[in-house]
Amino acid sequence: METGSIDLTALPTFTPDQWHTGSHRLELHGVRVTLQAFSAAAELTGDQEEVLITATEPVDATLRLDVPLGDAVGYWHPNAGWARTLPADWSPWRAVSLIDSAPTGCLYDADGSALLAFGADRTAAQTAIRFGVSEEEKRFGVWLRCRLTAGAALRVRLAAPGQSVAGALRELRGWFAALPGGAPLPVPEFGRTPVYSTWYAFTQDVNAAAVEREAALAAELGCGQLFLDDGWQLHANGRGYSGCGDWRADPAKFPDLRAHVETVRGLGLRYVAWIAPLLLGERSAAHQQLARYAPEYDRGLDCRILDPRHAEVREHIVRTCRDVVDSYGLDGLKVDFLDEAGTYSGAPIPEELGPGYVHDVGQAMDQLLTRLREELRALRGDEFVIELRQPYTGPAMTAFGNALRAVDCPADALANRIRTLDIGLLAPGGAVHSDMLMWDPQAAPQAVARQLHGALHAVPQLSARLSELSDSHRETLTFWLGVWRELRPALTGGHYEPGRPDELYPQVTARHGGQWVVTSYTDRPAALSTDGWDELALINATPVGRLLLDVTGAPRAVRLSVFDATGRPQPPLTLKLTPGLHTVAVPPGGLCRVAPDAG
Repeated sequence: METGSIDLTALPTFTPDQWHTGSHRLELHGVRVTLQAFSAAAELTGDQEEVLITATEPVDATLRLDVPLGDAVGYWHPNAGWARTLPADWSPWRAVSLIDSAPTGCLYDADGSALLAFGADRTAAQTAIRFGVSEEEKRFGVWLRCRLTAGAALRVRLAAPGQSVAGALRELRGWFAALPGGAPLPVPEFGRTPVYSTWYAFTQDVNAAAVEREAALAAELGCGQLFLDDGWQLHANGRGYSGCGDWRADPAKFPDLRAHVETVRGLGLRYVAWIAPLLLGERSAAHQQLARYAPEYDRGLDCRILDPRHAEVREHIVRTCRDVVDSYGLDGLKVDFLDEAGTYSGAPIPEELGPGYVHDVGQAMDQLLTRLREELRALRGDEFVIELRQPYTGPAMTAFGNALRAVDCPADALANRIRTLDIGLLAPGGAVHSDMLMWDPQAAPQAVARQLHGALHAVPQLSARLSELSDSHRETLTFWLGVWRELRPALTGGHYEPGRPDELYPQVTARHGGQWVVTSYTDRPAALSTDGWDELALINATPVGRLLLDVTGAPRAVRLSVFDATGRPQPPLTLKLTPGLHTVAVPPGGLCRVAPDAG
């Protein structure tokens, strides 16, 4: 049965010829590049940084990149999750496209140096990818498989080996941004300010009066945005999405949503609302009109999924999103569940096709999001936020969204840290956002600090009932939001090195000009030079009351200002930083500011 994409189930996880040398082969940056296709169907060429496959006739082409194992310890890719070690070469194929990850990855060694880092320009249409270690060859391989029409090409960029994982990915993200259509969407200044989100605080039990009460408190804390999540729309009661599709405000919760938005904006917050435009529930009025374009039912979500390959669906979604923004005076949309379009990646092509039908789901979503971006720009210019979340936060998506959020990880500070750093390593634009922060209202203040520490390198999204915070929790939250604002240039706009991905980024060094921030998430020595910084912040994101520093460079006398997790100052210290190991007493979850000692 014909489909609009490669059928992954038909691709074997291992074939004896997958390591054959082939007739099309070259070597670049120590990487062996092999084209596995009919010799008459495609040709392989390369220069100092890129390889190019050009199809002379329609073909399913497979490109293999492989290197010696060396001291390889891990392989990173945008959807690595917790699987960051080395798989075998019989690992299964997976699909990447605009709405799911990206065709890129990095193999690295025990020193954290890149051995093989690549990116492919096929960022919208589906590409099949697999990777792993050969037991026989003692090499690591990556296979990219895609359908190319006659005259079409696939470009693959190889980053220079030997640099850190973060350095190699910075090189690749610049390349992604320079691809046609890859220019990132501008981020308005308010898009880089802390967010108050209603989700974990209220879930669907939300109303105008409660939101306005929390908005006033959020503004006092320095938030610049309010995200109204699921629950504002008609039929949004109880978990599940059987009521999605009409996208009109529930009058019982928001009698006049536009007036409510203006009230919140008057408090100093920009207003963003949640929408899941691909979801079509049976309780919505839109269901009768659109069900024929939504053949797939998701039992877990309790709704149908609109098929974006149809032009009618794309037109409906763009019109609906524009109307929501215009009708309620919104400053942005939190666009959720776009990855559900992937349910049609292997689906049969419908027998009846209307004008504008697009076979490939990724290309269909590219058309949809291009239209949506231009319609919203016509309404708001560049003073507008579109939030996207993992797994659709790949480098190509920064052309369509300027707030890139970690996928849901309630109260999991470790996951928030990993996911936000993963996004930031590869995103050529946009503001990286944390998942919403929540915590036990009865927990110690260190639990609040821990949530903020997990979101340090992102725009923090808060989702607690601020009106019910204890004094110690409010004190802690106020302190760390102030620290984040002060250190934001280095934390979110600078150059950071988080270490090895398989170690879950145990220490992160970030710098912007003379502002440096070193965050320790584990009790191990942090490398610190005495040169290059004018302002240094050491953050103890561990449960241990100390920081270990491995100092290099000329001796330097410094003054230490130490604070506990709630921001209460500790006795000041002076110290002479000399080469070697130093121990600095910093309370668990605390902060140490380091300044030159003029005396």
